[in-house]
Amino acid sequence: MNAVIDAVQAALAAEHAAVYGYGVVGGHLAGARQAEAQQGCDAHRARRDALARTVADLGASPVVEAAGYELPFAVNGPSSAARLAAYVEERVAGAYGDVVRTALGGLRKDAASAMRDAAVRAVRWRGGSVAFPGLAERG
Repeated sequence: MNAVIDAVQAALAAEHAAVYGYGVVGGHLAGARQAEAQQGCDAHRARRDALARTVADLGASPVVEAAGYELPFAVNGPSSAARLAAYVEERVAGAYGDVVRTALGGLRKDAASAMRDAAVRAVRWRGGSVAFPGLAERG
C-alpha cells in the first residue's frame, strides 16, 4: 500500500472507533449534551462512509470496524463521558492530520476540513483548546 491509502485507512479506522466511542458517550448523557453526542456520532458515521468509498476508489478494501474497542479509561458518568468524547475527537484529528500530510488535492482539503471539525468538537467537549489537536500523544 502507499502512504495515502495507509493514512486514509487509519482515518477510517479512527472513524469506526469514534462511532463506537460516541455510543458509549451518549449512554451517559442526557438532554442537550446527549443531543450533541448524537450529532457527533452522526458526523463520524458520515465521514466513515465517505472514507470507505474513498478507500475503494483508491483501489483498496476498506478496513472494517472491530467488534468492540477498549476504552482508554472507565466511563461512568457525564464527566468521564465528555472526557471520552474529547479524547475520541483528538484521536480522529490526529488521523486526519496524517491524511493532510500525505494526500493532495480534494482529498487533502476534505481531510483538513475533517481535522478542523474534530478539533472544534474536542474543544466543545473539553472546554478548552490545545495548540495542535491530535498531535499531543505523538510527542
